[in-house]
Amino acid sequence: MQGLDSSLVFLVLVGAVFYFMLYRPNKKRIEQHRSLIASVEEGDEVVTIGGLFGTVRAITDDEFHLEIAPGTTIRLAKSAIARRLEPDLEEGPDHDEAEPAGDVGP
Repeated sequence: MQGLDSSLVFLVLVGAVFYFMLYRPNKKRIEQHRSLIASVEEGDEVVTIGGLFGTVRAITDDEFHLEIAPGTTIRLAKSAIARRLEPDLEEGPDHDEAEPAGDVGP
């Protein structure tokens, strides 16, 4: 009976590890993707899972119409959107560039 109890405990521990290491993070990732798809609106710039960049022009129940070049629109399944690009809010010179040096001295 002692071997049966330890085997049962081992199986429960393996099940718990499986749940916390695989199932739970995957479920969280799926939920994040669903919320991303729900938040995409017409005019948003997105990247597809295939690496295409484009602007959403129309949304239907199951698909997006994505303009990938001027006058070129493709239909995509909603699940093909990988991420939404955020517009650059900063419209000035890049702060990482070095400032021109003034008079440094003698």
